[in-house]
Amino acid sequence: MSAPLPIAYLDGQFLAVAEARISPLDRGFLFADAVYEVLPAYGGRPFLFTPHFDRLDRSCREIRLQPPHSRAEWARLLTGLVERNGGGDMYLYVHVSRGAENDRNHAIPKAVRPTVFAMAMPLPPVTDDVKRDGVAAITTEDPRWKRCDIKSTSLLGNVLAKTLAADAGATEAILLAGGLLREGSSTSVLVVRDGVLHAPPEGPEILPGTTRALVFELARRTGVRVRVEPVPEAVLRGADELLISFATRGVLPVTRLDGAAVGTGRPGPVWTRLYEALEAYKVEVASQPLY
Repeated sequence: MSAPLPIAYLDGQFLAVAEARISPLDRGFLFADAVYEVLPAYGGRPFLFTPHFDRLDRSCREIRLQPPHSRAEWARLLTGLVERNGGGDMYLYVHVSRGAENDRNHAIPKAVRPTVFAMAMPLPPVTDDVKRDGVAAITTEDPRWKRCDIKSTSLLGNVLAKTLAADAGATEAILLAGGLLREGSSTSVLVVRDGVLHAPPEGPEILPGTTRALVFELARRTGVRVRVEPVPEAVLRGADELLISFATRGVLPVTRLDGAAVGTGRPGPVWTRLYEALEAYKVEVASQPLY
């Protein structure tokens, strides 16, 4: 992974990322009492701004935290961050914690100013070898808490699952529970069978993916049927194609699962169609209003 780009934002000011400091009493640090978003910027313009900040507002409400900024304020903040880091393509991490109090109480305090932090990172490319060969994934039982629909910084379960994948030389760990597909440790998972795109329904068990929602729309535009319903493990393992979607890289083909080939063992036609549609969509929305 690349280091962050040099300029960050913290509580009202832009500063060198190496100079950004928070209190050790910040509840995000002590309790993971915080939520976050990650979104790409293409050509200096934040992508899918509205659905990402709809989700951030929802995450804030679900943890009983008042969203700290309006859409216009978020747009100015992110635009300023992108400009100060040279523009172009990058991805943006936005973090809102409940803030610091002069104590360590499990119960939510009534009057604490939120901590708002944002930084920019280089955007990893979808390389030619990934387009040609796809990526590998493993499966593991879902170790996470019961409110995965909140984009919380309580990510230890995700971290442990992703590390299992890294140990196996894989890109992603696909999480299972009760014989059903959930999602990846940091991605949404989509299964292709007989040309139909299958995905588990939203609920507390999975994060409502912004890129996943866009992939559904692009699938419908390009004639790929979408079926949202519980996905048994047997359907996952019998997939013709397996896709993962996430903000920083769009949609990627998984061609090996637990060491076995998925379908032909090569990226398939549905992935190709969706990848090309996503690239075209980036151009389509480039001149539209941000929100």
